Amino acid sequence: MNLKLQHFTIAFILVCFSCTSVKKKPIAINIKSSFIAPEPVTANSHASTLVETKPNELLAAWFGGKHEGAKDVGIYVATYKGDKWSTPKALIQPAIIEGDTLPCWNPVLFKSKSENLYLFYKIGKNPREWFGAMITSKDNGETWSEPKYLPKGFLGPIRNKPIETSPGVILCGSSTESVDTNLWRVHLESYTEATDSWEKIAVEDKGFDVIQPTFLVHSGKSIQMLLRSKHNKLISSWSDDNGKNWSRTDSINVVNSNSGVDASTLNPKSFLLVNNPLPQGKDWFYGRNILDVEYSVDGVSWEKLFDLENEKEGEFSYPAIISTTDGKIHVLYTHNRKNIKHVEFELI
Repeated sequence: MNLKLQHFTIAFILVCFSCTSVKKKPIAINIKSSFIAPEPVTANSHASTLVETKPNELLAAWFGGKHEGAKDVGIYVATYKGDKWSTPKALIQPAIIEGDTLPCWNPVLFKSKSENLYLFYKIGKNPREWFGAMITSKDNGETWSEPKYLPKGFLGPIRNKPIETSPGVILCGSSTESVDTNLWRVHLESYTEATDSWEKIAVEDKGFDVIQPTFLVHSGKSIQMLLRSKHNKLISSWSDDNGKNWSRTDSINVVNSNSGVDASTLNPKSFLLVNNPLPQGKDWFYGRNILDVEYSVDGVSWEKLFDLENEKEGEFSYPAIISTTDGKIHVLYTHNRKNIKHVEFELI
């Protein structure tokens, strides 16, 4: 083989290898949807969370009552077995503190490697004045501990599921909304199971108004956060040391209507995001009439896979997304504040 032909052959092989190594956008198949409860047990339901308790068995939680912030708002749960949801039941009642009845907010479910099942939640008049609480289960939610308040100043995971950065160390994405100036600021809280102790971790925010982090786990010690913001786009921040320090905080080209998002790491080069992909309207609840599932190989550039909801009007918001042992993807979200909707699908 002459030299020129040899170079051409090598170049052709490299191009072909490059083409075949580029990961194609997956396709969602076998999409199924249903409501957790055909007839909601409360007038208002919101802020659902989801965890796999056993292989292919799910536990969901959300807050419900007359309306968000009403004194009757507690935490409700339901289980999913054999493709069927159980009848929802009340798990946590509103807290009576110093003669005042305070509603519950934003439950977050998480199961650690030690088989501890956690349900974190908030108690308070509003998101600017709430405080953190938790209950735990040793039997996948069959029975639960008594509620326990977190140390003063700690809120726990504010809306989205934590990650376990090392055995027994649970990294929680948290945030605050100031009482006087309505500033939104993000921070992290690390919980150590062995010592039942909490530690705060600062995040470089660069002045962005951001709350409600969700995590993407990249290779090695690289972790990324995606953050809800007031800036019509998602904000991203990165850690290169397994969550101890955070920098490179900036907006990414993902439009968001100032609404909560959630993400799932399928593998270090495959991520899913559930997002309201419209700019913010004249009030906080505008732009939530479309909710989609998006895909990325790097956590920065995202492509739409399909719409979960796409209506002229409506509120479809506050998603939770996980992948389960059987390879299926499960999403929960608020459907017009009346019910919690469940969508499951597979990727090919």
